[in-house]
Amino acid sequence: MDSHALNLLVEIIDSGNLSQAARKLKMTRANVSYHLTKLEKDVGVQLVQRSTRRVEPTEIGMRLYQHGRAIHNEILAAREAVTSLGRGLQGRVGISVPSGYGQIVMSDWLIEFKRLYPGIVLDVLFENRADILRDEVDIAVRVVPEPPLSMVARSLGDVRYLACASREYAQQHGLPRTLHELRNSPVITAGVTGRHLRLAAYQGTERHEVLLEPTMISEHFPFLRQGIVAGLGVGLVPDYVVQDKLDSGELLTTLDEYRLSIFGTQMYLLYLPNRHQTRAVRTCIDFILAKTRPPEAGDAQASGIEVPMQEDTTEKPAHKKSPST
Repeated sequence: MDSHALNLLVEIIDSGNLSQAARKLKMTRANVSYHLTKLEKDVGVQLVQRSTRRVEPTEIGMRLYQHGRAIHNEILAAREAVTSLGRGLQGRVGISVPSGYGQIVMSDWLIEFKRLYPGIVLDVLFENRADILRDEVDIAVRVVPEPPLSMVARSLGDVRYLACASREYAQQHGLPRTLHELRNSPVITAGVTGRHLRLAAYQGTERHEVLLEPTMISEHFPFLRQGIVAGLGVGLVPDYVVQDKLDSGELLTTLDEYRLSIFGTQMYLLYLPNRHQTRAVRTCIDFILAKTRPPEAGDAQASGIEVPMQEDTTEKPAHKKSPST
């Protein structure tokens, strides 16, 4: 058994089927199947259970996969160490962020990160897809009720949904004071599949649920914010979308006795446990985690963020304390 055979097994199990593995390895499906069969003959046991759509590793297959993944990661780490010798922090970071949180909160963070690490290629996807970790994505940020068991999940804090409207709307129509009244209000929100939105509302441990028919729907949160400020209806959005307008008094909240939830109440940073993380990816993870900690959590170096290497190494840039979300 050689490293090429182990790498083939790793790609097959990571891909989930032979066709996808063949595309990644730039081989034909028949060739991948041939080499897998040869590997199984060499070790004398079946390594994967095959079906028409998926392959699942056997117990022995999973053990070999873990060894193969460890070897693959070590090779990647060795290559990175050689290519980055004597150079500043370089590499590529693929990050998938929610369309709203990414635009309104994370954009400034990522611009700051790029200024600190000009040698890193930052590939940012603003999206709300469920299949978040693909080949081009190293890190994903998502609001989910429970993080997937197959991923490492680092909490970025609570997400608080608000029911809010403009003063103009409140004066003309009044604010809904109950969930039943909310059903009869024009609702502005995101993430609706079909006509109905399923809103969960909690009072202590008591859970309520209401089906709403929004009048204005978009994944573009700045657009939703404009509609709420314009008095077009009652917004159901995370607090970070409208916080400045609440502080100025332009918008008013209602149903404050409820804890509202549409997608979940926790924001997570997600990544795969068995995928090799370059220094660039690790640095980006530490940077984002530091941004969501309270200011007293310490400066960038205390948080594990690498100080970027400069052409002139006699001076290193100082890092400010990270602001909270």
